[in-house]
Amino acid sequence: MDLSAVGRAVLIAREGRRLEAYRDSAGIWTVGVGHTAASGPPIPRAGLRLDEQEADALFVRDVARFVRIVAGALPEALPQHAFDALVSLCFNIGPAAFLRSTVLRRLRAGDRAGAAEAILLWDRPAALIPRRQGEYDQFRTPYETALPRARRGDAQPVPLPAPSPPAAPGGWIARLRERLRRSH
Repeated sequence: MDLSAVGRAVLIAREGRRLEAYRDSAGIWTVGVGHTAASGPPIPRAGLRLDEQEADALFVRDVARFVRIVAGALPEALPQHAFDALVSLCFNIGPAAFLRSTVLRRLRAGDRAGAAEAILLWDRPAALIPRRQGEYDQFRTPYETALPRARRGDAQPVPLPAPSPPAAPGGWIARLRERLRRSH
């Protein structure tokens, strides 16, 4: 299973996209779409700047890891909306926390409703509560019924991105590879 276009758009809306490195609410250096040192190079630090294409390429690389972790941990296939919500949760709390979470434990026990409720247990810091409520709603609501909101209380669902044309070979990909190579 893979993250859907809807899931990708919602996760980006939840994380935000910042091209200059900053310290998040927990004091962790972050850049792009939720990229931290835990995800590998480039290591976010004061003064690090990415262009939009570099940030997008990092997100694609970073999120693939979380998709593999969630897909590998699930006891059974889930509907796309539920899978996407779990990737969002894992992306935010980290793989180790996800793998030992009550959410996953309840899913493995066949308790989807209980797993949804357990998403709401990840409520620290309090600023994350609307995000968790959005993930809960996304987990429980098929996309055919309603498109998800990044956070419960958002006025509108997350708009879906327009399809982008394929990237030309070289160009920004080559620049990102070079930047990643130099950051080692």
